[in-house]
Amino acid sequence: SEMCIRDSLGGPKALPGEAGHDTEEAKRRGILLHLLLERLPTLPRADWPLHAGNLISDPLLCPDLLAEAQAVLHAPDLGALFAPGTLAEVSVSGDWNGMRLTGTIDRLVIDHDRVLVVDYKSNTLVPATASEVPEGILRQLGAYAAVLAQVYPDRRIETAILWTRAPLLMPIDPDIVRQALTRATIP
Repeated sequence: SEMCIRDSLGGPKALPGEAGHDTEEAKRRGILLHLLLERLPTLPRADWPLHAGNLISDPLLCPDLLAEAQAVLHAPDLGALFAPGTLAEVSVSGDWNGMRLTGTIDRLVIDHDRVLVVDYKSNTLVPATASEVPEGILRQLGAYAAVLAQVYPDRRIETAILWTRAPLLMPIDPDIVRQALTRATIP
């Protein structure tokens, strides 16, 4: 059977104390922010506000999300993630434990010796260290890594979370995500 990586592996996706992290509004914000981070890097900066306005019809939400996306895209240490040749919204699938896992990777950076999987998270609370990252997110990264290892057996697979509110790129140790995937609750 086929399972969606983002939805099917179990485990919490937010830190304790992050009220209402699964509300429709939080999900909507996340989807729209992903859309901006997918589309804006391919456009001239001067066109970003207009394009954001076309994508996001809510006049209250649009400036807030555009500011968050711009903070990410202008951060000097994140530039390599959005450089030409990097990939956005990449569909992947592969076999794991007799299941077919499918998913969409937010950002993929493919080098000659490594592949970097980046998952965007727009959570309000950002963990201080990788060890505090919610289990559900680690399982998700573990699944992406497992699938990509099948596609790129000759390259090192690295995983990281881009916390958009910070903005901060947090690399996660491959062993941590591999172990998290083994704890996944498969129905």
